[in-house]
Amino acid sequence: MENWKRAVIAGSAAAAAVLVMKGKRPAAVLVGGVGLAVLASEYPEKFGKLREELPSYVRQGTKFLDLAMKIGNKVEEWAEQRAARAFEELGEY
Repeated sequence: MENWKRAVIAGSAAAAAVLVMKGKRPAAVLVGGVGLAVLASEYPEKFGKLREELPSYVRQGTKFLDLAMKIGNKVEEWAEQRAARAFEELGEY
C-alpha cells in the first residue's frame, strides 16, 4: 500500500473519532467513509467477499439480539416475582 493511502486512512479514522467525540456524527460518517473507500480501493476482493457475507452477519446479529432480549425479559420477570414474594412475606408479619 502506498504511503499516501496509509495517511488518508489513518487521518480519516482519527478525524472521524474526533468528530464523534465532538458530537458531529454525520461528518464523522462522511470522513470515515472516505477512509473506507480508499481501503476498499486497495483490497477490492476482500470488500467484495465482505459485501456478499454481510446478510449472514446481520442475521446472526439479529438472532443474538433476540436472544439477549428474551434473557432480559426473563430476568425482569424473575425479579418481579421475587419482589412480589418478598412483599407478601413482609405483609405476613
